[in-house]
Amino acid sequence: MTRPFRRRILYIPGYDPIPPRRYRELYRREGAEQARISGYRLELGPRRDRKGFGWGVSGDFGGRRVEAEFEVLVWADIVQGSMGQGILATYGQLFRTAWAYIGSGALMRLARLRRGPVIAALYPVAVLLAQLLLSALAGALIGWALGRLTGLGWWLGGPVMPALTWAGLHLWRRIDGRIFAWYLMHDYAFTARDLGAYPPALEARLALFADRIAEVLAGDWDEVLVVGHSSGAYLGVSVLAGLIRSGRVPAQGPRLSYLSLGHVVPMASFLPRANRLRADLRDLAGSAKLDWIDVTAPGDACCFGLCDPVAVSGVEPPGRRHPLILSAAFTQTLSPEKRRKLRGRWFRLHFQYLCAFDRPGDYDYFAITAGPLTLGRRFAGRSHSPGRIARPVNRWVAT
Repeated sequence: MTRPFRRRILYIPGYDPIPPRRYRELYRREGAEQARISGYRLELGPRRDRKGFGWGVSGDFGGRRVEAEFEVLVWADIVQGSMGQGILATYGQLFRTAWAYIGSGALMRLARLRRGPVIAALYPVAVLLAQLLLSALAGALIGWALGRLTGLGWWLGGPVMPALTWAGLHLWRRIDGRIFAWYLMHDYAFTARDLGAYPPALEARLALFADRIAEVLAGDWDEVLVVGHSSGAYLGVSVLAGLIRSGRVPAQGPRLSYLSLGHVVPMASFLPRANRLRADLRDLAGSAKLDWIDVTAPGDACCFGLCDPVAVSGVEPPGRRHPLILSAAFTQTLSPEKRRKLRGRWFRLHFQYLCAFDRPGDYDYFAITAGPLTLGRRFAGRSHSPGRIARPVNRWVAT
């Protein structure tokens, strides 16, 4: 009996405080739908390697069998710690983050690439300021009304106003699961806190990720595929660049591949102290030790669609090899009915790369992760998608 193709996938989430089991359930649900549409078979089950959190997948693609094992490289605890901010601290983050992007000139340069992600970055600032204004106005109005009714005037209304303003902000925060303004504020603040430099806790976690990937590369796999989504895409760049520089990618062994999805690289690489990331982008782009495919979509307002993360960051090396820039082409790969259902759900669209397409094209997350071809072979001979943005806009250089 022919040995099945064997793949190990290590997934790096974006800025997400939710436990990693949500990714297993998303893969189970959406993978079943994609298999039904595309005519192949997927079955989820346990893994042989029980380290960390993950799941196993068996794929059958026209008689070609695949065994794959997923592992989520978790940093949700770091995200949760950065989100544990009070109301005053969050508004302090707002002003510091705005100054980091405006004062460094990054915001104007980001706007020269794509308006969508810049609007997404300004969204939490505008919403939190509007919430503060509305809460203060409501507090003032109610305080004034209570003062008039009791005849105590501002003796009563004065203390009531700040208390009601504070209560209003607490209420806005409690319903943020519907509007994501506070969540996004924490996300952008985390990136900008050290002007693009990785905080020590994250540096330590990236080192652990690199150790884990090196350990997996010593196993009996045909391909080790690292997947980074959203801000996890640039964390994956740093992990893999460091791993390759340290000489821990064996010359003989499984093929190392990197799939970056819905990247927001410029939000970090355009900041003045993102020297580590810019150097990592430059080094990974010139390495022959891996295959790197970058997939985005102009229809995803939360990413820099078709922006070459290396080129726009101004760190393209001589003899550049990676990444290949491909479009998920939502207008072609999602039916009009599906697009109507997703209209206005911009956060859900940002996760579409991990979901089923009802008109699938070359990009199929489940065929890539559970199919019988390595990432390099699957996209061999492909050119960059039309509309690729490659002009260097960043003012800071790699050091």
